[in-house]
Amino acid sequence: MGASGTSSATELVTEVEFELPRGYVDADGDLHRRGVMRLATAADEIYPLKDPRVQNWPAYLIVILLARVVTKLGRLPEVNPGVIEGLFSEDLAHLQDLYNRINGLTPTTVASECARCGHVQQVEVPLLGG
Repeated sequence: MGASGTSSATELVTEVEFELPRGYVDADGDLHRRGVMRLATAADEIYPLKDPRVQNWPAYLIVILLARVVTKLGRLPEVNPGVIEGLFSEDLAHLQDLYNRINGLTPTTVASECARCGHVQQVEVPLLGG
């Protein structure tokens, strides 16, 4: 995962490059795997909540979010919700994980104890879009 431009200790990296595990296949059959995702803004997380598709189907939020923050995917002229909808499940999960990591949305863990054996383990609480 690379960053755009050079980076110093005080420079904020706002974009990261990625490579999809499978890739997006466009209408012409071309495969697009490499792309760029930018950091999300407050608007990126707020405005999609007004979208009727999200209001009718909350799971659609991640599609709108990713369409806003994925700024480049292969040679596609634009990344829109239709492109995100067309991703393979593995690629969607990859982008969700990247979104959470670059935006500092680290998983929250809680201790969970088995009622039968008493074994305690750490369990992750799902994140936005997870």
